[in-house]
Amino acid sequence: MRPASSTPDRARRLVPVSSQDSAPPVGAGAIVVKLAASRELYSYWNLLRGQRSAPERSEIDPGAIRGVLADTFILDVDSAKRYPLRVAGTRTNALFLRELRGAAFLDLWQAADQAEIATVLAGLTDEATAVLAGASAGPQGLRPLELELLLLPLRHRGNTHSRVLGACTPMSMPSWIGLLPAAPMNLLTFRVLRRAESPPPESASAESDEPAGPVDFGRTPPVDRRGHLFIFTSAPGRR
Repeated sequence: MRPASSTPDRARRLVPVSSQDSAPPVGAGAIVVKLAASRELYSYWNLLRGQRSAPERSEIDPGAIRGVLADTFILDVDSAKRYPLRVAGTRTNALFLRELRGAAFLDLWQAADQAEIATVLAGLTDEATAVLAGASAGPQGLRPLELELLLLPLRHRGNTHSRVLGACTPMSMPSWIGLLPAAPMNLLTFRVLRRAESPPPESASAESDEPAGPVDFGRTPPVDRRGHLFIFTSAPGRR
């Protein structure tokens, strides 16, 4: 990863990768793996890679992460095409109110952040490291929604410059998702996740705003697509 820029805006945004201290939530200057979907995907990726720097793309079993598929995506490592999305989950599509497959990942960010995101992705694949980011996005004129993004390198026939597995998880579920498109995301902060910084088991996260134990995160509430609309319905037994 490149060092922080000399400009105050960029200097505040970057988080030292060596920090092992507990950190406040996204938006407060530093981030931790906060949401259940991010924890589940990161733990699964860690399990698959073992002692390697990254697992193979062919090892990813969608059924093993079906609870978080709505928030996941896979990028092609192709800087010339601005890192196109090969796959995007239904909730990520709903956030931007369009099918994202084939769209350039960099175009989902504010113009001022695109060069920095490209640098993050290049460093992630060069060094085969995981990155956790905080971002915000929302329709014009409405309060931005905070998001947690996880970016994980994948190998393809041993090459780490091939795919990136990611998750884009909203901190809450506002009523406009599936009805109004979010504007491009604004990068708030990011950090490299070292192997020693694996997230704790969910049962150990007593102060998290997520419930302890298994969470059916990606399928609650269920999502249907009808034309250009993404419709969220209440799951049985939930309010």
